[in-house]
Amino acid sequence: MQWKSGFNTIPPLRPQMASALGRHLVACLLNISEARRRGLVEKVARAAITDNHGGRRKGTTVLNIFSDYDYNRSVITIVASIELIKEAVLSACEQACSLIDMNEHEGIHPCMGAVDLIPLYPLGEEVNLKDCGREAQGIGASPYVMNCNVTIDTQDLVLGRGVAAAIRESSPGGIQGVQVMALPHEGTIEIACNVESVPEGPPSDLAAGMEPWPAFNTGGQNFYHAPASLITAHVTELAGRHGVATKGTALVGFTPLECKGLAEMALSQDIGEFWKMLHSVRM
Repeated sequence: MQWKSGFNTIPPLRPQMASALGRHLVACLLNISEARRRGLVEKVARAAITDNHGGRRKGTTVLNIFSDYDYNRSVITIVASIELIKEAVLSACEQACSLIDMNEHEGIHPCMGAVDLIPLYPLGEEVNLKDCGREAQGIGASPYVMNCNVTIDTQDLVLGRGVAAAIRESSPGGIQGVQVMALPHEGTIEIACNVESVPEGPPSDLAAGMEPWPAFNTGGQNFYHAPASLITAHVTELAGRHGVATKGTALVGFTPLECKGLAEMALSQDIGEFWKMLHSVRM
């Protein structure tokens, strides 16, 4: 996976501070249909951390902005407490809708509008899905979803779709929590996976010899997600049967624990534009 730390100069949080900050946190991975105009994307991100008077909206941060030119799509990671998340996200959505003209949009990734997805994910131990659902009011709330993309060295979309179908959760032998598409990307095929968190890890008869599935707790319930290494291994095996190599794996954004930890760090120091301190993205 491509990842390098860009925040080594930020001092670590004291455990007591991290715990107090983290208990009510919610993340929104806001998907917008623009990636080629960086200034526009950053205006949308800043709207989430700017109040109605043009000042800093306290208690909110944007951890990361991931933009893909071919997809013409950006994912903006907004984090705040459950009490503040709705206002922050709506501000960003209003800005996106005012700036993005879908009549001029071109991109490979399927999309529904200027603002494409607005999912809310509970991060804190004292926030649950019902809490997020009340704030979302039809937007959408679920346990945390990661994006894990594996690139295979071919332009054969039919082959890519076959690989994607084989690892999809709904297929026999598929991976729990994985929803997936195969898309053309920079002269290759990207196996683009949404990795949903599930209330149970793999069955014990399948877990033997496997890397443990990462776990996190929210609303008093444990959730698990398939590790990127498992997804990569399956894609590598399936593509290899056709003589196709895997070029790399990228996580878009963060794992649930990373997201919570970085949000605690940013909010403890009142850093709204944390993406500027990150210096790198996963891809």
